[in-house]
Amino acid sequence: MDLPTYKILLVDDESDILDFISYNLSKAGYMVRAVTNGEDVLLEIAKEKPHLILLDVMMPGMDGFEVCKRIREKPEYNDVLIAFLSARSEDYSQIAGLQSGADDYIAKPIRPKVLVSKVQALLRRTEIAPRSSKETNKNNIKIDVENYIVTINDAKFLLPKKEFELLHLLASRPGKVFRREEIYLALWGDDVVVGDRTIDVHVRRIREKLGLDNIKTIKGVGYKYEE
Repeated sequence: MDLPTYKILLVDDESDILDFISYNLSKAGYMVRAVTNGEDVLLEIAKEKPHLILLDVMMPGMDGFEVCKRIREKPEYNDVLIAFLSARSEDYSQIAGLQSGADDYIAKPIRPKVLVSKVQALLRRTEIAPRSSKETNKNNIKIDVENYIVTINDAKFLLPKKEFELLHLLASRPGKVFRREEIYLALWGDDVVVGDRTIDVHVRRIREKLGLDNIKTIKGVGYKYEE
């Protein structure tokens, strides 16, 4: 019997929720592991890197936001998808989750079939983000796709996965205006709804971290990268 292709790590401090979600995802054909706290997440992904982490926000000790930030600080985990699965549905919690480096934020309660569909949509995204070459060189900026490293005049920067992919997407076609809808599709997929501010937040953080003014805002349309 063939093993399921995708590995999912569930993180929640309520065992009944873990059992319920594990059952439904396993039934859908995924390999599922479960832990109850943030510290164990970091230990588990070091043992066997998952394709997707479904992460609760409120947990004892280290909360989900801090766990996500710590994972995104390690370039070897940049290709791991992270989605918050939380009963906290406030806008500020969702924004904080995306800013910490998550790929999506899913509100509980959620029906099993809907959750499985969202997981499928998330995993499809791994084939959407641009991966046309190992490196992209634009003047004094080098984008290392395999290692998620941006080099500017010999200074190296590690960006969270979505920030890196947004920069790579825009820089892949200098001068082209990417409409917001195109960016959403390339980075988040067509089955996922993200807020209007999501792209703006990511662009602002890229500008602040790299000190670049190459990314131009086209009001009412989207963004473009200028060399």
